[in-house]
Amino acid sequence: MGSGSFLKLLSNNFDVLAGPLVSLAYPLYASVRAIETKSPVDDQQWLTYWVLYSFITLFELTFAPVIEWLPFWSYAKLFFNCWLVLPCFHGAAYVYDHFVRPMFVNRQIVNVWYVPRKENLSKPDDVLSAAERYIEQNGPEAFEKLISKSTRPSTSKRSTKRSILEEVESEHMARTERESWGENPFYDKNYRY
Repeated sequence: MGSGSFLKLLSNNFDVLAGPLVSLAYPLYASVRAIETKSPVDDQQWLTYWVLYSFITLFELTFAPVIEWLPFWSYAKLFFNCWLVLPCFHGAAYVYDHFVRPMFVNRQIVNVWYVPRKENLSKPDDVLSAAERYIEQNGPEAFEKLISKSTRPSTSKRSTKRSILEEVESEHMARTERESWGENPFYDKNYRY
């Protein structure tokens, strides 16, 4: 009767006993071993795991009242942590690459078809009005230069529209920098910063 009670206790509290081993003890041991090796692959695996573990803990702390009503949460967390931790699954790398990294890595997405709104709404925004504004701000020579670049065959892998946007953006940044430094008497125009 004693061993049956012990096994019943273990089966009823399996998630409570295995959870810290799977989510903390083994990853801690593996992280220390990864620090001592020279391979960056295992460092990345365990850093990724700890980032995801932090997200899980933050989620639990934030939604604790809701999670208390879910009886399967501890088992779901245990299985998820097993999937993250075990090297045969590479779960931590998968979750990080597909979900976490896209949220936090600064990817610059340029909308090619975006035309800023005008102050007066009498004329609809279109490409022609954007071109007119560009000519007003930069002059017709800059616009002709921009058009001539777009009609040349591009040797790079980038599209022509993206090249034009990058060129416009770099010219705008250079103009802004010139204007801000133009008022500074200590600015040397011949020196490249």
